[in-house]
Amino acid sequence: MAIDLQLDGRRALITGAGQGVGRGLALAFADAGAEVLVNDLGRERADAVVDEIRSAGGAATAVPFDVTDHHAVADAVAASGTIDILVNNAGNAGAGQFTVGRRFDETDPVDWEPFIQVNLYGVMHCTHAVLPDMIVRRWGRIITIVSDAARTGDRNSAVYAAAKAGAAGFMRSIAMEGGRHGITVNSVALGTMRTPLTEALWDDPDSPRAKAVLQNYQIRRPGTPDDLAHLAVLLAGDQGSWITGQTIPVNGGYSFAL
Repeated sequence: MAIDLQLDGRRALITGAGQGVGRGLALAFADAGAEVLVNDLGRERADAVVDEIRSAGGAATAVPFDVTDHHAVADAVAASGTIDILVNNAGNAGAGQFTVGRRFDETDPVDWEPFIQVNLYGVMHCTHAVLPDMIVRRWGRIITIVSDAARTGDRNSAVYAAAKAGAAGFMRSIAMEGGRHGITVNSVALGTMRTPLTEALWDDPDSPRAKAVLQNYQIRRPGTPDDLAHLAVLLAGDQGSWITGQTIPVNGGYSFAL
């Protein structure tokens, strides 16, 4: 049996798609035939990805909004028309930020807020906006990009891990609510990825810091958006119609799942 991963005729909203993993997903979804709504906090980055997709013959529109602003999310989704697929990719502590590296007891509530707002509330806001129409049409795909920190914990990243674990738990609950309406809901847990935010770490792969990170991975390299792309397209299409409520690791062997 031939397996052809295509998303022809589907419209996909991908949050945080102006760079890194989100950009890679946007390009992959467009290549699979989807019309991609490229979200980013800033229009400039979203427009750049839209231009890339259109230059390759794909269909895309920039949809800039802040996922932490419930009203902005609701307005943007209402103005965008049908959304078949939602990929909750926006994460970290907002655009261009990833401030970890302190023990939890050394942090204050003001440090927690950005991680909770983006990684948990952002997922909830976007899901809340797209879900009613998916229920009416009895078809939908929701994919949330989390972190292996959500599955295993991560030293000096407790709040980030908590927010990502919360998002994965939220996805499992939505999978229970959405399944009878033809909606599948899954999370993908990533290991360390090579993106613009982590590029400095990989400038010298033989540096002690890079080696210390990679020694935790059975496959001795960081992940790339391409490592995620085919799985995400599978989950977003008809071929993934019997996969729901799962948190699937894509992590280079950082941790194993039963």
